[in-house]
Amino acid sequence: MNNDLDLQSAIAALDEYGYDKKLSTDLEQARNKPQMMRYLKSMDYSIRRMKILQDAVNSVVEEMEQDLLKQEQVQTFKTKVINLSRELNLSYDEVLRLMTATK
Repeated sequence: MNNDLDLQSAIAALDEYGYDKKLSTDLEQARNKPQMMRYLKSMDYSIRRMKILQDAVNSVVEEMEQDLLKQEQVQTFKTKVINLSRELNLSYDEVLRLMTATK
């Protein structure tokens, strides 16, 4: 009986912890727009600081999008090299060596 009570207490504590985490205004816990908005409002920034934050976020997002685009382009290039190596019946490394040799 004591074990059941301890187990129930532990489960209740974990449930409460999870509930508190969902309602937290911590940025680490923000996973959707309403949670992000709650966090931003809790910061109590002036409009000037919020605009600076907005500009910084936009810059970081743009940078991340550019990095993602570069990764996609590299992957596309690798796929083209793989297909070319199959067409020419050469290894991937041999195709790359030929490409660098014919600069």
